[in-house]
Amino acid sequence: MTWLEAADWPTESPGDRFAALVDRPGILRVPGAHNAMAGLLAKKQGFEALYISGAAITASLGIPDVGILALEELCFFTRTIYRATRLPILVDADTGYGEVMNVMRTVRELEAAGAAAMQMEDQVLPKKCGHLNGKQLVTTQEMCEKIAAARKARTHLRIVARTDAVANEGLDGGIARAKAYVEAGADYAFADGVTDAAGFRRFAAECGAPFMANMTEFGKTPYFTASEFEAMGCKIVIWPVSSLRVAAKAMERVYAELAEKDTLFDHLDQMQTRAELYETIGYHDFEALDASVARTVVPEDRRTRN
Repeated sequence: MTWLEAADWPTESPGDRFAALVDRPGILRVPGAHNAMAGLLAKKQGFEALYISGAAITASLGIPDVGILALEELCFFTRTIYRATRLPILVDADTGYGEVMNVMRTVRELEAAGAAAMQMEDQVLPKKCGHLNGKQLVTTQEMCEKIAAARKARTHLRIVARTDAVANEGLDGGIARAKAYVEAGADYAFADGVTDAAGFRRFAAECGAPFMANMTEFGKTPYFTASEFEAMGCKIVIWPVSSLRVAAKAMERVYAELAEKDTLFDHLDQMQTRAELYETIGYHDFEALDASVARTVVPEDRRTRN
């Protein structure tokens, strides 16, 4: 069934569906999806929720993650990934795209695009990746006001409050901010740039809400498994940019081979076939909606040279 058919859309709100997944025993594994195809492939592997990373989206647009992504661009990706997968999506909304009224608009626009939850951080624009140096923070009070505004605007969207204070204010300062953000109305807490298991245990035990871990590659956090994060007390773990990193490296290799050999024949076994593509996107399901469209016959896979 396709997303064009009303019967294939969930009746429960995305936010409530996301909360139900978090409330289950164990940890919720949430891979990043930088476009709808990535979301479909993650869903095919059984993942029940997705993450949209600002870093992954900006990189896919050829720009750095420094707060210049526009809200409408973020909503476009959210809308396309949600309609393709119908999975609950946690969306990285950077600093909320402004102050109190801007944050409220961000909540309303993301809900309209299909988001289940919104992550907002306590940095000053221009923001930076949580694993990089030189981050500047707003005051705890300013962030609490934005969280309260998001809470006022939402109908179902869950709010993930992220603090980047660990690098600037230490573990105690980060935990104090996380606790204040939860008291201001955040549903979940998240601290980026935590460097060891002890830090994750303290945040999970002391923040006052379900805690989210970020298992990004090439950052400050050691490579823990979801089970290890669960043992530390975390309830959610994200892999935000993994799909983009793998796709980018694969494209780099294919372009290099094409430039060198003028053919990709030797690269075929590393490609998604036409049949696999059509199955993933439900090609025949769309054709079946219109009786005037002939069912496509996929050409035979002939792996021979002319």
